Amino acid sequence: MRFFGKAMALAGSVFMLSLPAFAFSAGDSWDWQLTEPAELNRPVKVLDLHPSIVSPEDLAALKSKGIKTICYVSVGTLERTSPDRANFPSEIIGNTYDDWPDERFLDIRRLDVLLPLMAARFESCKSMGFDAIEPDNMDVHDNDSGFPITEQHAVAYIRLLAGTARGLGLKIGQKNVPDLTEKLIDVLDFAIAESCYQDRTCKAYSAYNDAGKAIFDAEYIDKPIHFTKACTIAEKYGISMILKDRDLTAPALWCPEPN
Repeated sequence: MRFFGKAMALAGSVFMLSLPAFAFSAGDSWDWQLTEPAELNRPVKVLDLHPSIVSPEDLAALKSKGIKTICYVSVGTLERTSPDRANFPSEIIGNTYDDWPDERFLDIRRLDVLLPLMAARFESCKSMGFDAIEPDNMDVHDNDSGFPITEQHAVAYIRLLAGTARGLGLKIGQKNVPDLTEKLIDVLDFAIAESCYQDRTCKAYSAYNDAGKAIFDAEYIDKPIHFTKACTIAEKYGISMILKDRDLTAPALWCPEPN
């Protein structure tokens, strides 16, 4: 697109700004909660949270305990309840996401529109006190979005989002898309996978562990799973694994159990 060169220059300039001092390390324990009420009293090093279920005061209290926090942001879909929904022009809103009928895919080729909107979302996370971004729905190219989106478009978009986050002093992770690991690991700080044991994709994230970066995975109770076997695979690939319900409410099992 004609806006691509300008967007690349912008991302390149922000990428050179100061980077966050902390790091997510391989083996960090974690929990993931996107549905209220949040249970924040967890013996973990990392909490991944939807910004609508916590307050800046909650995040400050977690930071005082040395807990790093990740802010959930959908970068590939628009949720019906998004407070900034009116800022998204209709021409970049595509098909409904089959698994999540309240979400519709975004045309991630439109960098001129989406990069400023996502930058504003990232800035909101930062102002609340989050340390990092979970950019959900990176896999628009693998879905019936209503747009002719390719893997190349996805990689370009994600790399630009990485530069945007870094320019704000935030870490940012890879969310799913195991087939894109080698094309993204140099600009991303950790990985978040869903059902990598159940889908037999855990090995695809192993480059993060090799680089000393954290791999977080959630398996789900709505699918048959032998969690002890899953934990064996998690240990093999250096994955911090949890077992959750699909709505990501508070209940969880860990392997290994956090101290």
